[in-house]
Amino acid sequence: MSAEATSFLGTFEDLVRQVTLTLATGVEAVCAVIVGYAVLEALWRLAVRRRNRGQSMETLRLRLGHWLALVLELLLAADILKTAVAPTWDDIGKLAAIAGIRTALNYFLDREVREEQRMQAEHAAAPAHPLPQNHG
Repeated sequence: MSAEATSFLGTFEDLVRQVTLTLATGVEAVCAVIVGYAVLEALWRLAVRRRNRGQSMETLRLRLGHWLALVLELLLAADILKTAVAPTWDDIGKLAAIAGIRTALNYFLDREVREEQRMQAEHAAAPAHPLPQNHG
């Protein structure tokens, strides 16, 4: 390969690496904004709830849980982007550990959210004042 081709490929690889790392940083910044918004929304709803007894605490937790699950998925994507260009074995090991932890957190968070939704649906479907049954 000529010196020009080698130089071009090296420059192109540096450009791809820089774009990929910039994308990953952008995704992390978006995640920070989402978490900030989710926390502020939860605090706002909590304050409103305390004032007029509107939403249940479970509903607040569900909304926050949905936001956090989204953030975990996006952060995993950012980690993959960081490791996508010429990773070392150390980078791959760290990604595997982070991916495992985030996947486990997301799994349990999702399971808790689904269980809470199921319980809320059952509670909503139950009659408020069951009619007495005649056993005669």
